[in-house]
Amino acid sequence: MVQNALKALKNGEIVLVFDNENRERETDMIIAAEFMTPQHMTTIRNDAGGLVCAPISAENSFKLGIPFMTDIMETAIDKYPVLGELSPTDIPYDEKSAFSITINHRETFTGITDNDRAFTIRELAWLCKNEKQGDLGKYFRAPGHVTLLKASEGNVLKRKGHTEMSIALMEMAGLTEVAVCCEMMDDENGESLNTEHAENYAKENNLIFLSGDEVIEAYKEFVSD
Repeated sequence: MVQNALKALKNGEIVLVFDNENRERETDMIIAAEFMTPQHMTTIRNDAGGLVCAPISAENSFKLGIPFMTDIMETAIDKYPVLGELSPTDIPYDEKSAFSITINHRETFTGITDNDRAFTIRELAWLCKNEKQGDLGKYFRAPGHVTLLKASEGNVLKRKGHTEMSIALMEMAGLTEVAVCCEMMDDENGESLNTEHAENYAKENNLIFLSGDEVIEAYKEFVSD
C-alpha cells in the first residue's frame, strides 16, 4: 500500500494518513508541496477542514533558517513574560511542538485565498528544490497564512507525527521534502473525523489510505537499504 501511496504522491495526488490510536488519533490529507494547486487547496479546505500546514524536512528547515515557534517565544520571554506562561509543556500527545513561523509569498494579496495559499506552498517547494533557501526573505513575508512545520531529524525514527510522516513519504518518493498536511474534521460532532469515516472517504474518492505504522515500517526499511 505504501508503494501505491508513493506513486500517487508522485502523480500529484492526495493521500490520507492516520497516525495512531495512541497519538492524535487523526487522519491527515497529505500532498507534495511541489504539486500543490488551488484545486487541491479547495478540496483540503472543504473536505479536511483542519489547519493547512507545510511540513519541511530538518535539512531544508536548517537551510531556510527558520526556528521553532517555541524558540522564538523563549527568546522574547524577557520582554514578554506571558510567553513563558504560554509554553506548550503539557501537550497530551507529544513532547514538543513542530510549529514554526507562518508565511505568505510576496506576490500574494491577502494570502488566504486558495490561489494565494497554493502559490505560497508551491513556491516554497520550488525554493527548496532549487537550493535557494537563502532567498526565503526575498520571496516571502511573515506572518502569513501558511503555517510551517519543522520535521525532526530522522523523521519517524525520532518523532511519529504527521509532520515527520509527510516528509518520510516525500523522501521515499524522491520528491522535494516539503509537503502539505491538514487534519480531517467531522462536520457533525465537531471532532476529528473517525478512522472508519476517513477510510470510507478514501474509497469514495479513489484515494490511498495509510496507517502511521505502515509509513514507519516502510521508512525503516527505506533507510536500512
